[in-house]
Amino acid sequence: MTMPTQGPGPGSGYHPDAGAPHTADEVRNSSLGDLMRQVTTDLSTLMRQEVELAKAEIRQEGKKAGKAAGLFGGAGFGGYMVALFVSIAVWQFLDNVMDSGLAALIVAVIWATVAAVLYSMAKKNAQHVRGLKKTNDSVQRIPDALKPHPEGVTR
Repeated sequence: MTMPTQGPGPGSGYHPDAGAPHTADEVRNSSLGDLMRQVTTDLSTLMRQEVELAKAEIRQEGKKAGKAAGLFGGAGFGGYMVALFVSIAVWQFLDNVMDSGLAALIVAVIWATVAAVLYSMAKKNAQHVRGLKKTNDSVQRIPDALKPHPEGVTR
């Protein structure tokens, strides 16, 4: 996997012999169009490099998150199997002292109580989810010149 480079170097998009002025005299002797072209090219290169860096980071973090999710899934299945066999064991234990149907009903009521408590906790936590507040605030601060205009570009 190749990572984008920052600054001068192979693959960075910066080429000193591509006509970019280096000294104050060279800048003074360049036309405004040339300077704007260079700024636009540099900005385009920078944005392209940042997007590539973000893609590489997302791929790396996505692999880690996928592995963790798989492990959590396996742990969840293991926990489910433990709960199932403990429930059967409790049912069998209660079956020794009472009717089998009543023992099964007691185990079911215990699991219904656990489910209700977990649902209540999940509902409380879900109410605290606020969305992407920081991202929304930063996007609203983007200057209007950089925002797309849905009615089309007028020149």
